[in-house]
Amino acid sequence: MSHLNIKTLLNVKEKNDKHRIEVDVVARKGSRGQCSQCGVDGPTYDHLPQREFLYVPLWGITVYLLYGMRRINCTNCNSLKAESVPWSDGKSPITISMMWYLSELAKILSWAAAAKLTKTTWHHIYTSVVHTVAWGRERVNLDGITAIGIDEIFWGKGKCATVMNVPQN
Repeated sequence: MSHLNIKTLLNVKEKNDKHRIEVDVVARKGSRGQCSQCGVDGPTYDHLPQREFLYVPLWGITVYLLYGMRRINCTNCNSLKAESVPWSDGKSPITISMMWYLSELAKILSWAAAAKLTKTTWHHIYTSVVHTVAWGRERVNLDGITAIGIDEIFWGKGKCATVMNVPQN
């Protein structure tokens, strides 16, 4: 894992009468951002407006990482691209750590209850579960499986079903 080249400043603020922790993340001077398309480090062209990234809550208080992403003048791609940051996946406003946390909660709670508990939305839970399933499917190893068995198949509105037994090795 490469060095993040960032500094953090911690602030506790009240916004709309709700407590929240805001962590200002600032790129280190002289550091180069990583192109989101090809992954090569490149010089900074300019900065995008500051964004909020939802992080794992501490003591029931919502935590946000605040960061103004750099646009990278990539010499490899010959284009301007927003930098790739290690705590988020693409344009998602949720950090990867929060996605794992939410998907673990979704295993034991309903998605609506998990959203209410973490003060997020149902869509954040859904996005987190999709991310987790995609991660698992990329890493699944199906070597050695030569046959599968299907016990019952149900279809349609009526009570049509069939039972198949497939020999397994």
